[in-house]
Amino acid sequence: MDRPTSILLVDDEPLILMDLEFAAEDEGLHPYCAATIATALEHIESGIDCAVLDVSLQDGENCLPIALELDKRGIPYVIHSGDLDRQNETIRSLNAYRIAKPACSRKVVGAAIEAYSQTRGGMLAAAE
Repeated sequence: MDRPTSILLVDDEPLILMDLEFAAEDEGLHPYCAATIATALEHIESGIDCAVLDVSLQDGENCLPIALELDKRGIPYVIHSGDLDRQNETIRSLNAYRIAKPACSRKVVGAAIEAYSQTRGGMLAAAE
């Protein structure tokens, strides 16, 4: 199975972000953490394999610009949020697996790894 080596973790809650970071490290991944759109986009420019996005971020921001950039680059991600039922149709229409908070960080990181593996498997199958 093809595995990612890096993961972008985006959440405005420091304790949740730290928990996700530890779970990613436990999986042998290099985590890039962000609480804002600007920081997340900087990490994407650095090169990441997959991501976990919270919907609501600092200063009233939401993850939509990050998700659109990931989609543009073909980088798989999962939405991990307590705001799934309160967001607009644009957020709900994103083509990503959604996990409601609270959830086990290992499960959330595992879902991002699985999304990466499925994406890579599909790309490899198409190339053969």
